[in-house]
Amino acid sequence: MTLDKKTLDELKDMLLKEKEELEKNLGKIARPIDKKEGDYETSFDEIGTDKDDNATEVDQYTQNLPIENTLEKKLQDVLEALERMENGTYGKCENCEKDIPVERLHANPSARTCMSC
Repeated sequence: MTLDKKTLDELKDMLLKEKEELEKNLGKIARPIDKKEGDYETSFDEIGTDKDDNATEVDQYTQNLPIENTLEKKLQDVLEALERMENGTYGKCENCEKDIPVERLHANPSARTCMSC
């Protein structure tokens, strides 16, 4: 099964919207690193310099770090899916190289594998 242009355009639109949303959410708790698209560094508000302020900053950082890691991983998946679209390998399972069902791609446009794998 080869994905038709209309389906590919729909899936690409879904990926671009997800990319925009992920970048927006990441921007709330992290800042982009110039080295690579989709790479972020967790940030926190500098509240002050006394011990309580520093403890609050550390707490905020430790709460933001796992969220940033999860969002960044999802963003990387989206960017890689868009790259696969560009190079013509989108919609193929990375393990068995069979077509990923279009229903799975609509549910998760950045899917890398079929349900079997």
